[in-house]
Amino acid sequence: MDFIGANILSVGQFERADIDRIFAVADTMGPYARREKVTRVLEGAILGNMFLEPSTRTRLSFGAAFNLLGGTVRETVGITASAMAKGESLYDTARVLSGYSDVICMRHPQAGSVAEFAAASRVPVVNGGDGANEHPTQALLDLYTIRKELSGNGRALDDFRIAMIGDLKHGRTVHSLCKLLCLFKKVHLVFVSPPELAMPQELVEQLRAVGHTVEVTDQLENSISKVDIVYSTRIQEERFASQEEANLYRGRFRLNREIFTRYAQPNTVIMHPLPRDSRAEANELDTDLNEHPSLAIFRQTDNGLLVRMALFAMLLGVEDQVDEYSYPVRWQSRRNPA
Repeated sequence: MDFIGANILSVGQFERADIDRIFAVADTMGPYARREKVTRVLEGAILGNMFLEPSTRTRLSFGAAFNLLGGTVRETVGITASAMAKGESLYDTARVLSGYSDVICMRHPQAGSVAEFAAASRVPVVNGGDGANEHPTQALLDLYTIRKELSGNGRALDDFRIAMIGDLKHGRTVHSLCKLLCLFKKVHLVFVSPPELAMPQELVEQLRAVGHTVEVTDQLENSISKVDIVYSTRIQEERFASQEEANLYRGRFRLNREIFTRYAQPNTVIMHPLPRDSRAEANELDTDLNEHPSLAIFRQTDNGLLVRMALFAMLLGVEDQVDEYSYPVRWQSRRNPA
């Protein structure tokens, strides 16, 4: 894949060599993400962040990643804060915003909307999530996290075991991750959900077609007993017709320290794309796991910076110039260990 000037709309764009390349660049971004060094390689470049659906981590992570490379960020948050509330089309919005930006990141509640926007844009567009469709950068940071966590246990991205738990029907993060996993070999997947919220059958068939083994169940405890990764997700209440319907499934699969200790292997890694629903009626990933060494959810968010920095550098063709425009950090900050 030629990354310079490309849109990042779907994980289906990538081949395995592309993933290896992204991760190799992400590995070099650590000193900048940790604020050990500063780079101005994107000084003068502007990121247009257009988030028309609620977001905390993705929006701020994109912005921080661009800032850490020396660029500037301009944001529009919510449809009501944009000219779309006045009836402006995606085409017109893309033509205008791309005149103000060098890269655009967009989140939109409708599937396919970001691709429609990108078709009219004059600069690269990165999909920050389009409805229940895809979330490619989340899948990349998840896979990057899996690689780092497995390497610590002497494992690799081929021939590992993962359980995905929760709302697998609406969860765009697990959809995109499954598509990425099709690039690897001998992955064993366990999908744990209510039957009504099962992983789409076409994705199950796609995984099996490339030689992966897939189990489908609604039983949590046995499903986490022999896996390397437990990937929990929340009920995607915004995808349901009503709050009442979402409430039918909330809290069905709760992972806490007692269940994890009793059923999972000690070095099993716990992941979650966040936000986790910590309300008492949900609590799918209990706060009593917060200090557990297997909990990788905050390592995931840190890794998101590395991956998004790598993508920005590659889209603008400066991944080999980052160090050339760097200098030592001049401030002091009291930071807790990651």
